[in-house]
Amino acid sequence: MKLGCVDQLELDDMVPRFNIAPGQTVLAILSLEQQRRARMLLWGLVPSWNKEPKGFINARAETLARKPSFNESFQRRRCLIPADGFYEWVRPGRARQAFFFQMKDEAPFVFAGIWDEWKRDEVSIASCAIVTTSANELLEPIHDRMPVILPKASYHLWLDPRARPDELAQLLVPFPAHAMKGHPVGSDVNYPVNDNHELVRRVDAEPGTTRSLF
Repeated sequence: MKLGCVDQLELDDMVPRFNIAPGQTVLAILSLEQQRRARMLLWGLVPSWNKEPKGFINARAETLARKPSFNESFQRRRCLIPADGFYEWVRPGRARQAFFFQMKDEAPFVFAGIWDEWKRDEVSIASCAIVTTSANELLEPIHDRMPVILPKASYHLWLDPRARPDELAQLLVPFPAHAMKGHPVGSDVNYPVNDNHELVRRVDAEPGTTRSLF
């Protein structure tokens, strides 16, 4: 695919993924030496000053600028994380029910991310976290949080090292619910070893759960 508005980076050689879990690598777009570069990062931000390589999957928008684990990366190391959908879970009964969310036109989009690089001796870990905000009306019945999805017009601003914190804070809002859609999917997505296009197929609610909310 092509990620427009990010210097037309070619991503055609990427293998499609349908079930990326924390601790695995994700594609990220970074601003390095005044150039946009694609890089695979570990999902789970490990701050460079951590004694141990323990990471944070998500970073709350409300605390980005003041929490020690995130503030330096927010100021200096922001990234774009391309996707065309994501999962969220609800537990209405005995079992969790997974839902798949995407754009209404099924187009790719990007999450707002931050990254860092942890180094000890001969070990180097480049990692990232996805920024989250309060849920929009579509996700609210499932979860009270959602990833920050950036509109295309803001891609360059998020990567711009000269961007002011107040400018960036205006981007950390719920994506419009009317531009998105979601549906229930099967329990196979609960296991990272499963990674195929069948995971995003719509299914009826499974035993122990409620019927679809969408």
